[in-house]
Amino acid sequence: MHKLISYPISIIYYFTFGMFLCVFHPIQWFCFNILGYQAHKKSVDYLNFFLVRSTHLLGTTYCFVNREKLPKHVPLIIVANHQSLYDIPPIIWFLRRWHPKFISKKELGKGIPSVSYNLRHGGSVLIDRKDPKQALPAIKEMAEYIEKHNRSTVIFPEGTRSKTGVPKKFSENGLKILCKYAPSAYIVPISINNSWKMVRFGQFPMGLGNRLTFTIQEPFPIKGISFEEIMQKTENAVVSGIKN
Repeated sequence: MHKLISYPISIIYYFTFGMFLCVFHPIQWFCFNILGYQAHKKSVDYLNFFLVRSTHLLGTTYCFVNREKLPKHVPLIIVANHQSLYDIPPIIWFLRRWHPKFISKKELGKGIPSVSYNLRHGGSVLIDRKDPKQALPAIKEMAEYIEKHNRSTVIFPEGTRSKTGVPKKFSENGLKILCKYAPSAYIVPISINNSWKMVRFGQFPMGLGNRLTFTIQEPFPIKGISFEEIMQKTENAVVSGIKN
């Protein structure tokens, strides 16, 4: 019954979602090329506000826990588990004060209105996961960027999305580069729950009535800590908040 009811609602949702992507694409272009970074960022913030709100058509609600724990005026390395593409708009909107940038696969850098444009021009980096010679320098560039501007980057060290919510083993390569070239950063572990239920039936129809929770675990500075300890502490923190 859930799946049957979802078909007509999903059609309305996808129409609304696609409309916002198309409307904000020229807005982003204008803001980036004419008004500069701050205006472009604001346009991306509000794009993601509307993307988040459009999921209310599906009965989706959101809860961000412990935002008050986030350090200010320092670079942040946000490390989270990855359950679906619906992890991303809430992070951009609810953490907009910290200017989150993403390490994303290069395939998302073209063909998607608004999304691809922002990934190419908004400070994120696109990597070829099959080509370390390209990926590692790009991640290094990201680390230097957040170190210089006191902004944040988001990394999903599982590499691929978990379709069941069960976390996969974290890969250390990307996080290691970020820690090396952003030495004043704080690690911010985030545990994401129920995002996978949005696509429990695949991309169509959508899952209905889900409450997505983003729990910010205790941030900690990386300075003076071995990478092995950083990795273990981060993975344990993220996994501890995942409820299957």
